[in-house]
Amino acid sequence: MLDLREILRRTASQHRHLCPRQVLGVRIGLAAADALGVSLPPARRRLYAFVETDGCFTDGVSAATGCTLGHRTMRLVDLGKVAATVVDLHTRRAVRVSPHPRARLRALEVSPGARSRWHAQRDAYQRLPQDELLTVRPVTLTLVLDDLLSRPSARATCESCGEEVINGREVTADGRVLCRVCAGDSYYQVGDALTG
Repeated sequence: MLDLREILRRTASQHRHLCPRQVLGVRIGLAAADALGVSLPPARRRLYAFVETDGCFTDGVSAATGCTLGHRTMRLVDLGKVAATVVDLHTRRAVRVSPHPRARLRALEVSPGARSRWHAQRDAYQRLPQDELLTVRPVTLTLVLDDLLSRPSARATCESCGEEVINGREVTADGRVLCRVCAGDSYYQVGDALTG
């Protein structure tokens, strides 16, 4: 099992400091692996993490679990919550781990002499027992994990814009292979071409 101090050192080196959300991310990753019965560091592609916010927290989860966006073992589902669902890809069991509703208050109680709330949380989150810091619940995914994982070598060409679509993310509409943008599922609108 990985050492908490070593994981915190690793995530702090990415940010030049250690913040409360990094600590929560690390503790959440460790708690999830423990609940799933997976030793850390895990075997390659053993765990998959859904993180519910971005930033420092996500780096903490990654440092503990080894899950990353780059290795396609982490997915951001931006709900604005400091929480993560971790799936054991071998057993398909999943747990969602979030801060206990009283975690912030407990941090202030156990660190009364801290310079600030931020310092109290950062320090206490490292020391609080798991049952006072985190809530761990088994969950069932509402999506098809195999569709999400897809095949990394899968490639298609959108018949409308001509752009390549990887990882099985193309859709078929009216008998045509399209990217999701051309099929109407977009987070942007195309403007006029920029001139240099």
